[in-house]
Amino acid sequence: MILFFLTSGLFLGWSLGANDASNVFGSAVGSKMVTFRKAAIIASIAVILGAVFQGAGASETLGKLGGVNAIGGSFTLALAAAITVYVMTKFSLPVSTTQAIVGAIIGWNLFTGNKTDADTLSKIVVTWVSGPVLGALFAVLLYIIIIKIKKASRIHLIRFESFLRTGLIIVGAFGAYSLGANNIANVMGVFVPAFNLQELDLGLFTLSSSQQLFLLGGLAIAVGIITYSKKVMETIGGNIVELNSEAAIVVVLAQSLVLFIFSSSGLSNLFVKIGLPPIPMVPVSSSQVIVGCVIGIGLYKGARNINFKLLGEIGIGWIATPVMSGLLAFFSLFFVKNIFGIDVGYKIIGGAASGAVTATDPGISAIIRYLLLAVLITGLLVGIYYSLIERKKQKELKKSEDKFWHYLK
Repeated sequence: MILFFLTSGLFLGWSLGANDASNVFGSAVGSKMVTFRKAAIIASIAVILGAVFQGAGASETLGKLGGVNAIGGSFTLALAAAITVYVMTKFSLPVSTTQAIVGAIIGWNLFTGNKTDADTLSKIVVTWVSGPVLGALFAVLLYIIIIKIKKASRIHLIRFESFLRTGLIIVGAFGAYSLGANNIANVMGVFVPAFNLQELDLGLFTLSSSQQLFLLGGLAIAVGIITYSKKVMETIGGNIVELNSEAAIVVVLAQSLVLFIFSSSGLSNLFVKIGLPPIPMVPVSSSQVIVGCVIGIGLYKGARNINFKLLGEIGIGWIATPVMSGLLAFFSLFFVKNIFGIDVGYKIIGGAASGAVTATDPGISAIIRYLLLAVLITGLLVGIYYSLIERKKQKELKKSEDKFWHYLK
C-alpha cells in the first residue's frame, strides 16, 4: 500500500523529465549540435546523481510552504501536479513543475485550513521572475565572451564546431545534475515527512531515507527524459528563436549556472561569510530560466528573431499551471477523503506537525537496494556499449577531418 502512494510522485517525476528536464539539452538538440539520444542518456545519468547527492536543499523550502502530514495528502498533491504538467506537456508548452507543486500545496493548505507561509511563498514567486532575468543576463554576457574568444583565437570553423559540441555535452551534464539537485524537491518533497525508511548501506556510501526517495524520483525523471521529452526539446531549441552553435552552448551554460546558484548550500554559506544575504534554497523553474536565456540571446541579436506568439502561449501556461494544479488538488483531496476514506492531512495547531503520519517499511529499502543494483549493472552495460559506438564514430570522424586538412594543405 505504501508503494502505491509513491506512484503519483513517480508519475510527477516522469512528467518533470518529459517537460522540465528536457530544457537542459533543448537548445543543443534544437540546433542539431547533439543528437536527442545522446542528450537523453547523459541527462538521465546526471539528473539521478544530482537528485541523490544534492537534492535535500530545496525540499526544506517546500516543507515550510505547507507541511503535508499524511501520506494520502502527499499522494493526492503529487498526482494533481503531475496531471497538470502532463496536460500542459500534451500541448507542447514548457510549463513549470515548481509552479504545479506549489499550486497543489496551496490547495492542500486551503482544504485543511492551514496557513500558507507568506515569506516562503514570496521567495518562490520571486524566483519565477528573477530566474529568467538572471538567465537572460548570463546568456548575453556569455555570448559576448564566446564570440570574442572565437574571433581572438582565429580557429577554423569546423574545429570550432567540434569544440562546441564537446562543450555542449559537458555543460549539459552539469545542467542536468543541477536540475536533479534543485527540482527533485518538486517530485518527492511532499513525501519526505511521511516516510521513514531504513538507511541503505552500500559500502562506499549510505543513502538516507530522503535520498532513497530522491533516487526513485530521479529514476522516474530519467524515464520521462528518454520516453517523452523530444517534442518539448524541439519547442525550446528551435521555435522561440533560431539558435546558432555559439548561442546553443551559451543557453545551456547560463541555465545551468542559474539552477546551480539556487541549489548550492555551499555557495549560499559563502555569501553569508562575506557579509551578503544568503541565497534561498528554492526549487527554480528550469522552463522559465531556459526561456529567459533564449529571450536574452534573441534580444541581443535583434528582437525581430523572437517568436512572440509562442512566448504568449508559454506565458499563459505559466499563469494557468499553479491555478489549475491548486484547484485540482483541492477537489481531489475532497474526493479522496470522502469517497475512499483516506486521511489526507489535518490542520496544524501551534505551527508544528508533531503528529504527522509517518510510514516505516523495511521492504521498501530492500526493493530500492535491488533496484539500485539493477540500475548500476544496466547503466554499466549501456555505458560500455555506448562508449564503444562513440569510439567508433570518433575514429571515423578523425579520419574524415584528417582527409579534409590533408586536401586543404
